Amino acid sequence: QVQLVESGGGSVQAGGSLRLSCAASGSIFSIELMAWYRRAPGKERELVAQMTSSSTTTYKESVNGRFTISRDNAKNTVYLQMNSLKPEDTAMYYCRVWAPQSYWGQGTQVTVSS
Repeated sequence: QVQLVESGGGSVQAGGSLRLSCAASGSIFSIELMAWYRRAPGKERELVAQMTSSSTTTYKESVNGRFTISRDNAKNTVYLQMNSLKPEDTAMYYCRVWAPQSYWGQGTQVTVSS
């Protein structure tokens, strides 16, 4: 099976930046698709960013231009660079990787204060 280890979360002030990492290990053949989700208190889980195996990216409208999803094939790692953070970005962030089955990380907390 595949294990996803997330890191990079924390607390920052509005306007700050964070980079989330999600390292995959285990029985990995190749990463076909990767995505970042988040769930804020009192809200449903939502897709934040997605990257296909052909490097086509898709972003939630509210983060478009501020967040960037990327991958490092050699490290089997997916990243989410978050710039110009806003308080409404506060949430638990989860990575999801298809290899080719779907796997979830345990989540990393991001807190943005005014």
